[in-house]
Amino acid sequence: MPKPPVVADLTWERGLVFHAESAGRTMVIDGDSAAGPSPVQALVFSLGGCMAADVVFMLTKGRHAPERLGLHVVAERAQENPHRVLKASLHFTIAGDAPDEAIDRAIALSREKYCSVWHSMRQDIPLAVTWRRNR
Repeated sequence: MPKPPVVADLTWERGLVFHAESAGRTMVIDGDSAAGPSPVQALVFSLGGCMAADVVFMLTKGRHAPERLGLHVVAERAQENPHRVLKASLHFTIAGDAPDEAIDRAIALSREKYCSVWHSMRQDIPLAVTWRRNR
C-alpha cells in the first residue's frame, strides 16, 4: 500500500510563532525558539526521532528490545544565511543485552535504507553515528 502524502497546516499566531497541525497532531513552531522548537530544531528532533525509532523497531523485531535507549544529536550550522545544517552527529546510548552486531546492523539499516528524514535531507551532509552500551 503506498504511503499517503504528509499534509500539514500552519497558522501564524504572533511574532514568529505558528500553530502546526498534521493528521490531528499539533505543535508550536517558533522561529525564535521561545514558545516551541524552531524549524531547524524540529528538523533535528525529526532526524533523531526517525533513526531512534528505526533502531528500537529493528532491535525489538530481532528479539533484542533495548531496556533503555538515549540519543544525543549535534547539528552544526552554517554561520551565513541560510544557516543550513552542515553536518550532524548522533550518539546512541543503549542499555540491554542486544549483541553489538545487532545494534550496528540496526543503525546501519536506518541510515542506509529506512530513515525517511535522513533520506529527505541533502546527502552531502556528513552524518556520523556512534553508540555505546550503558549498563
